[in-house]
Amino acid sequence: LYRRYALWFRLRKLIIWLLGVYIAIPFLVKLCPAIQAKLVFLNFVRVPYFIDLKRPQDQGLNHTCNYYLQPEEDVTIGVWHTVPAALWKNARGKDQLWFEDALGSSHPIILYLHGNAGTRGGDHRVELYKVLSSLGYHVVTFDYRGWGDSIGSPSERGMTYDALHVFDWIKARSGDNPVYIWGHSLGTGVATNLVRRLCERETPPDALILESPFTNIREEARSHPFSIYRYFPGFDWFFLDPITTSGIKFANDENVKYISCSLLILHAEDDPVVPFHLGKKLYNIAATSRSFRDYKVQFVPFHTDLGYRHKYIYRSPELPRILREFLGKSEHEHHH
Repeated sequence: LYRRYALWFRLRKLIIWLLGVYIAIPFLVKLCPAIQAKLVFLNFVRVPYFIDLKRPQDQGLNHTCNYYLQPEEDVTIGVWHTVPAALWKNARGKDQLWFEDALGSSHPIILYLHGNAGTRGGDHRVELYKVLSSLGYHVVTFDYRGWGDSIGSPSERGMTYDALHVFDWIKARSGDNPVYIWGHSLGTGVATNLVRRLCERETPPDALILESPFTNIREEARSHPFSIYRYFPGFDWFFLDPITTSGIKFANDENVKYISCSLLILHAEDDPVVPFHLGKKLYNIAATSRSFRDYKVQFVPFHTDLGYRHKYIYRSPELPRILREFLGKSEHEHHH
C-alpha cells in the first residue's frame, strides 16, 4: 500500500510539474517574442550536422561550386551553384570564375529558396538540385544570414534582402537566359516577398514556383500539426501576436496580389507540416487576382497515396513533364 501511495505521489508531482511547464510556456513566449521567432526560423537546427558546406562534392554534387557573397556589411552568405548535368564533365576542377561565366551559357537558371531548419546541404534539397540539374537547369541556392555557415542574424527583412542580392548577382551574369524562382515551405514566403519587390521595380523573374506554400505565417502557425497549444485560451495573443511583433509576416496571400509573372504551385495532399488546404487557398487567391490576368497560374496536387508529404515532391516521376510544360510556356512568353 505504501509503495502504491509513493508511486501515486510521484506521478501526481510529475503531472503538476508538466502542467506548470505547459502553462508557463505561453507566458514565456509572450514575454520574449524572440523565442517565437527562433521557432519559426529554426536556423539553429543544422541537420545533417557533420557536412562541410565548403565541399558540395561530398553530397554527390560534383558539378557544384561553393561561393560566398556579401549582401550587406557584416553579412556573408554561403552559396552553391550547380550547373546543368550536360556541363558536368566540363565543370570538373573548374574555379568560381568558370562557374560564374557558365551562367551566361544557354541554360535557364533556378534560384532555390529553402525552408526553415537545416542548410543548403539538406538531403531533400540536394536531391532536388540533382533532379533540376538533370533537366538542364542551373541551380543557385544559398543559406540565409544566420543559417548554415552564413553570417548575420535571421529576420524576414534580411532573408528577403539576401534573396534579392543573389537574384541581382545572377542577373548580372545570366545574359538573356530565363531566371525562375523556386521557394519551398518557409522559402515560399521569401520567394513572394522577393518577386513582389522585383515586380514593383519592373524586373520580374520569368516564373515563380511555390512548393508546399502557406497563405501567411499566422495561418500556418495556427494550422501547424505540432502546435499543441492550438486550443489553448488566448492562443493568438500568446503565440501569434509575438510572431507579428517580431516583424514576421511572410504574407504570401497579400504578395500574390502584386505579382505579375507565371505561377506554379506544387503541394502534396498528405503534407503534415503545411496543410494542403493552405496551398489550395493561396492558389484561389492568386487565380482570381488581377495581377495574374495575363499570366498562367497553375496548381498541381500530389495524391496522398504517393507519400510525398512535405519535402519529397522531387521524387515524382511526373515532375520533369510538369516543369517542361509549365516553364516551356514561360520561356515562350519570355521570348515574345
